[in-house]
Amino acid sequence: MKFGKRIKEQIQESLPEWRDKFLRYKELKNLISSPAPAESIFVGLLNAEIEKFNAFFVEQEEDFIIHHKELQYRIQRLVEKCGDNDDVMFREEIGEIRKDIVNFHGEMVLLVNYSNINYTGLTKILKKYDKRTGGALRSPFIQKVLRQPFFKTDLVSRLVREWETTMDAMFPALTREVEGYERSAAVSSAAAGEGIFRNTVAALMTMREMRRGSSTYGAYSLPPLNLSDSDLVLRPRHVPSPIPIPY
Repeated sequence: MKFGKRIKEQIQESLPEWRDKFLRYKELKNLISSPAPAESIFVGLLNAEIEKFNAFFVEQEEDFIIHHKELQYRIQRLVEKCGDNDDVMFREEIGEIRKDIVNFHGEMVLLVNYSNINYTGLTKILKKYDKRTGGALRSPFIQKVLRQPFFKTDLVSRLVREWETTMDAMFPALTREVEGYERSAAVSSAAAGEGIFRNTVAALMTMREMRRGSSTYGAYSLPPLNLSDSDLVLRPRHVPSPIPIPY
């Protein structure tokens, strides 16, 4: 699939409020195709895009840190209230927290994908510019990109892994009736194209495609995706009995 089509589809699959935050790939591609693409204009547009990426990414990252602490507190309170009591007494509250964690995990996966696809878009549009003009702009510009906040996803990726572990450890398998209902709801939501579940799966598929090794893998390619980080969304897991989570 050509990248122009890929990023268009990814924007459509993203959250509505995120859609104007992605790389304006088509506009940049059209500029390159003009009779005399001026480097100053092209670089100015790229710098404006990077500023947009950074502002959005940092804002989301800060919100995630706050939400992370809030969820930790809610879980700790729930563990204290449950004690040795039957989980059925707290089923509604457990369900609400579980839903919030799944949504939170999904949003973080979407942000990692946001970083990936915008970085990949920059490398591809710079390659096109150099090919069109005979210049050598890509290498020094990408070195600048690698130092930008939006490219540094270590913190968000760590939070993704932490919450996957928390979900495994925290939530017991409820009755077959409840599990069957939840599975049916998840499948129905995905089939209807609603909710964050479908968006997250689409993002994971895009990251896997962009990061897998191939004959076109090069110095500017992203490393292969560690699928263990995304198993929680892509396939069901065995969920053990709940245990206290240290924070």
